[in-house]
Amino acid sequence: MTSGKGGVGKTTVTAALGRKLARAGSRVVLVDADVGLNNLDVVTGAERRVVYDIGDVLAGRCRAFQALVADSESSLRILPSSRDCLSISAQAFSQVIASLPDFDFALIDCPAGIELGFHRAVSAADEAIVVVTPSASSIRDADKVLSLLKSYPLKDASLVVNRVRPDLVRKGETLSAGEIGGLMRTPVIGVIPEDDAVTVYQQLGTFPIDSPSDRAYAYLAQNVIERTKTFHDVAFRRRLFRFRA
Repeated sequence: MTSGKGGVGKTTVTAALGRKLARAGSRVVLVDADVGLNNLDVVTGAERRVVYDIGDVLAGRCRAFQALVADSESSLRILPSSRDCLSISAQAFSQVIASLPDFDFALIDCPAGIELGFHRAVSAADEAIVVVTPSASSIRDADKVLSLLKSYPLKDASLVVNRVRPDLVRKGETLSAGEIGGLMRTPVIGVIPEDDAVTVYQQLGTFPIDSPSDRAYAYLAQNVIERTKTFHDVAFRRRLFRFRA
């Protein structure tokens, strides 16, 4: 799970997708690869339950499975990181991932940007999901990331367009998710509408239920589980349904 630009909601997307996958019956682990600005445990509300992290695993103070933190909202597990492991090499990070118990999905929350942390995280991944928002700067940075990903032996790369505002798309003030996918020549497997409730609920380490964003994450999880690339734009479907009614 990566992005070119910070602040696009990548960690939020990682956590919400992970919970949807877990609730669908998959065995899921979320790995915080942002060792400098780690907050995956905060977004999931697990920060007070952290005992060990990746740094402890590398130092031999615990095994990888002992550092996993149980999520309070689902069956997923979280592997936190810390500033103590800033110097972790790509090889060492990959070894930690490989030593994890058997999971159906390991979602690696990659740090923003294209520096050492990005390459360290991507080196341990099989596939990439790039999170982008409709802003010009986010699209430009995400396009750079997609170009860099081509140098890795990844099986697949796709897009999640986050924080989509249908009103701005209709006015022509921002590109639609479909236009962004076409511009970047990459399939869009998730379209997450702007949802103010997400910010409110995140203070509690949870996400709103039966909201536009919740339904969008369900479609995203379905695409990931079934390995499909069906395009679902929840916000516009909802508007179309209301118009017909």
